[in-house]
Amino acid sequence: MRVWTQWSDLSAPDGITLLSPDNFPLDSADLSQIDMYVPSYMGGAKALSYAAKMSNLKILQMLNAGYDDALAYLRPGLTLCNARGVHDASTAELAVGLAIASRRGFAEFIREQGVGTWNHRRFPSLSDSKVGIIGFGSIGKEVARKLSGFDVSITAFTQSGRDGTVKIDDLDKHLPQLDIVVLILPLTDSSRHMFNAQRLATMKDGALIVNVARGPIIDTEALLKELNSRRIYAALDVTDPEPLPQGHPLWSAPNLIVVPHVGGNSEAFEPRGRALIESQLKLLAAGLPLEHVVAQG
Repeated sequence: MRVWTQWSDLSAPDGITLLSPDNFPLDSADLSQIDMYVPSYMGGAKALSYAAKMSNLKILQMLNAGYDDALAYLRPGLTLCNARGVHDASTAELAVGLAIASRRGFAEFIREQGVGTWNHRRFPSLSDSKVGIIGFGSIGKEVARKLSGFDVSITAFTQSGRDGTVKIDDLDKHLPQLDIVVLILPLTDSSRHMFNAQRLATMKDGALIVNVARGPIIDTEALLKELNSRRIYAALDVTDPEPLPQGHPLWSAPNLIVVPHVGGNSEAFEPRGRALIESQLKLLAAGLPLEHVVAQG
């Protein structure tokens, strides 16, 4: 079994041949030799596109939790796995950090620091907030765990209502009472533009929406209207479009913090990503089922 990853020094069991940029450059090598492909993390569409040229590919292992962009590469006999668990700590940490930064006015204070302005005023607090977490997989649960040290009340939402959560079908009944909404659900046909003009209008005045999921879950034009009215706040790790082009109106929108899709890309990623691939290689060599299978071609 020939496995291509970005890491050339992984611990691989007998029967596994490691390929990497050091000994197997994707732009010049015979890609038909690859049986399992792990696209380089943060390699984007280009890294994923090599999969189309791997005629004997059996396993496509993503280093992201989200895998919507990889579904286009499914074909008969191909197994798609995601990186469930790898990004939980880092993404949840960012979600909580964005919530605190927005609620306590960090962005405005930093701008005023840049021009030497001392402007003492009051902002909302994270404490005593009602928080809705939409999507309650491993990252959503980690967001809840990290928020548990604060004086907040948490309502979690899922499609099925499992694990004591509220069904997303009932979201609109709860939305007007929520101070903070955290989005951490997959991008699907049903979640695309979930937060459209009507749903954003349902949010209470002064509420905050934090998106650490996928940009198209929020209708960008509808969000811009709400932000420009200064009625609600937003903190976005992901945008639509993405990357956010220079001159896009989101850059200058009020009540908004934008960070460039760094939720999972912290120093916490490397050890967790390597451990996941090494674990999958052990299962593969032993003839055991892989973990985190999300689709079969």
